[in-house]
Amino acid sequence: MEKVLLLILISLNLIMNLHGQLIPLDPYALDGLQVGELVPEFSALDQDGKLVSVKELLSEGPVVLVFYRGQWCPICNQHLQSFQDSLLLLEEFGVQLVAISPESPEYLMKMAEKNNLSFRLLYDEGYKISQLFNLLFEPEKKLKNIYEERLHADFANAHRTDRIYLPIPATYIIGKEGVVLWRHFDPDYKNRSTVAEMIAFFKRSEN
Repeated sequence: MEKVLLLILISLNLIMNLHGQLIPLDPYALDGLQVGELVPEFSALDQDGKLVSVKELLSEGPVVLVFYRGQWCPICNQHLQSFQDSLLLLEEFGVQLVAISPESPEYLMKMAEKNNLSFRLLYDEGYKISQLFNLLFEPEKKLKNIYEERLHADFANAHRTDRIYLPIPATYIIGKEGVVLWRHFDPDYKNRSTVAEMIAFFKRSEN
């Protein structure tokens, strides 16, 4: 019976994780947390090993939350570097920038040092936060092998788990009350949010 259930799940492009939750094999099966929805409570370690809660972050003002795949990902490096380059422009609107990935603090620090990042990076331990935002999928084995062999993604050590999942690299603007005000969500990992898009949103919100 269990084998039959597993075959059904695979045929539906879903797989069961250790906590009994369904994780899709196809990122296009996801739709992510929506604008207008309340962000679930969560906490995570940052690159310095400090535990930070979303409630604590929002107490200081609106948050731009950027999900990224890891320090091995060239597009992720470019994406976070673009935010660093325009960080002062974002801060003029009273927001704080936070990026999050499944990589543990030492790998977060590698990303920060590599790109001279001055904003906070968070460790999505056990993929819990990506699941809360409905962003998590399981990449195909062939793709994982490419990332490990060509891009030197050290998944087992960086994620501290044998089961490898990845988040869709979405971006959220979260208001002080914890509600999603704006998002960039695209299952195609090559398509990322831009600072210009966010600044345009903030300017519209001021009018």
